[in-house]
Amino acid sequence: MYKLLRNMLFWFDAEDVHYFSMNFLRLVCKFPFLKNLLRRKFSIENERLRRNLFGLSFSNPVGLAAGFDKNAKYLPELSALGFGFVEIGTVTPVRQAGNPRPRLFRLPKDEAIINRMGFNNDGASAIADRLKKYHEKQKTSLPLNPEPIISRMIIGGNIGKNKSTPNEDAWKDYENCFVELHDYVDYFVVNVSSPNTPGLRDLQQKDSLKKILSLLQHLNQTKKIKRPLLLKISPDLSIVELNDIIDLALEIKLDGLVVCNTTISRENLVTPGEVIEKAGTGGLSGKPLGKGSTDITKYIFNKTRGQIPIVTSGGVFTGNDAKDKISSGASLVQVWTGFIYEGPEIVKNICKVIM
Repeated sequence: MYKLLRNMLFWFDAEDVHYFSMNFLRLVCKFPFLKNLLRRKFSIENERLRRNLFGLSFSNPVGLAAGFDKNAKYLPELSALGFGFVEIGTVTPVRQAGNPRPRLFRLPKDEAIINRMGFNNDGASAIADRLKKYHEKQKTSLPLNPEPIISRMIIGGNIGKNKSTPNEDAWKDYENCFVELHDYVDYFVVNVSSPNTPGLRDLQQKDSLKKILSLLQHLNQTKKIKRPLLLKISPDLSIVELNDIIDLALEIKLDGLVVCNTTISRENLVTPGEVIEKAGTGGLSGKPLGKGSTDITKYIFNKTRGQIPIVTSGGVFTGNDAKDKISSGASLVQVWTGFIYEGPEIVKNICKVIM
């Protein structure tokens, strides 16, 4: 049924469909009995699915990657679809519109997406206010308690820099976002690996990265409640660059790595070249990223002997995809493009296989 609906939705602009679909879901969830019906249909509860990581308790290990709910507008609806955790953002200090549209393109033959969104978001202060209201409305305690909280969906905050901020001042943007969001998210992910902000990936170089991460770790230590700090890495790193990041993660005691962001590679696609050329620049996600993200996960896990928890994203569409990531060393998995292609049952279908 969903695939028929998906084929119809694919006739229209991808970004327009995204907001239409999520706003329709939000309308449905305004009626408690319909929201409960969705929860019963798409959620699955089982003790075997629970994961304790970073001092947090996840109801299941399947999350939604950053970039889907950039502005924390759809958290109740995503919770109803059974996600164990949702990563909002990427959030920047100041609101920005992102890159010109169109900037989101589907490649159905490859079950992939190209995006060059460019960190379009409402800004850290506005998103922090929205998160505060979300917690109050849900009548859950704000995530200030160091004890694991089982009854609610975990929320991660993916943070980045504004396009206009020069790289030498990037640390200020990450600090700003950290301070603004600290009281309202459960963990942070530092994003220096998106290909859609000019020069951002240069911050993955060891010296630049150490400055940002060390600052955030120091800031974290001054807080009464310390938030887990993770780094999202690119799939396009060389082995030397990857080893540098692993060494740095161990040195400054990062809580984990997110593997991985979108790729600039266009290798081994079956979509005709003229279609890919028309879509233009941007990060590629979906099935073509599956093997690469698994290989990087396995490499990091083996090199560190499991010392660094890994959240793996990239090519997760089915329960078997998730099992493959977990058996390679992932503690949690994230979906994004898989959610678009597989539909609202993706969390339940994955959980049935992995529990």
